[in-house]
Amino acid sequence: MADAYSSAARIPAHPAASPGYGKRSAPDQAPRTNADFTHLPPREAHIAAFIDRLHDGADISVKLLASCLPYGQQAMRTALNNLQAAGHLRRGREHVVGSGSARWVTRTWFSRTARDDGWWTKFLRGDVPDDEPPRAQGPTRSRAFILLAALGRTAPTLALSARECTELSPLTEAWFARGADESAIVHALTTGLPTPVHSPAALVRSRLTGKLPPEPAPRPPLRVVECATCGDPGRPEGIRAGRCGMCRGTTRPPANPALPPTLTADAVHTRAAQIRTAMRAETPTVPPRSRAPYDPRGTHRKPWPVGQ
Repeated sequence: MADAYSSAARIPAHPAASPGYGKRSAPDQAPRTNADFTHLPPREAHIAAFIDRLHDGADISVKLLASCLPYGQQAMRTALNNLQAAGHLRRGREHVVGSGSARWVTRTWFSRTARDDGWWTKFLRGDVPDDEPPRAQGPTRSRAFILLAALGRTAPTLALSARECTELSPLTEAWFARGADESAIVHALTTGLPTPVHSPAALVRSRLTGKLPPEPAPRPPLRVVECATCGDPGRPEGIRAGRCGMCRGTTRPPANPALPPTLTADAVHTRAAQIRTAMRAETPTVPPRSRAPYDPRGTHRKPWPVGQ
């Protein structure tokens, strides 16, 4: 185990995955010790210690890990499946919204502390808080400041000074935090203005406070988990030790409504005999075709009367 930690610690720089992908550490892990993976076989312990030392966002695909460690891709794939069964790893996809578009992102969650299926199910449903990296500090002119500074272009009577924009920015940020966009805020501030407006800053403050929308209910993350054996996605509660019910042999494949029910051999023979009988009954009887007498001259003439 000491060799596993030392080899992982000697890595100068591990390639990072594409933004949003790669390793993601599970929250609430116990402090790192030399006995974290002693319950695993030597190969799995070596790989787990290697992944544990990598930074979040590191590329931990099978191909790259196989190039960094003395194991082939097939052995690496088997070892990662064993880490799923042991409760250290989960692979799946998460629906994320960002940069004006929604997409499914492949996730790989790693936990130094082994977790049971119940914990992983709660985590993947969003019941366990997911540690996110701290957001970078925004620019000096925040989104709220820019909106307030441009308010006078929509309603000239609501032109604000730089000091007033700075003071009113926290109230505007509260609107953004509750899901409102720029158009909704501008509409709430500029609709039905009195004439005249004696104090633009006081009116904007009053409307930002009095018309603040309710706080939205928290939405759990939309995630699916991939089976370690077949790779099919499924619901978190259907995955046990990293495997779906079909691969564990506890569930049957769903019936396809487009296909007829399966028939036994006797039923097939009986049905075929019924079809043949019906076909014989429905086949029309063709009467024999009458043939004219053979005429060697190639013409059909009336026979000569007898005696002529």
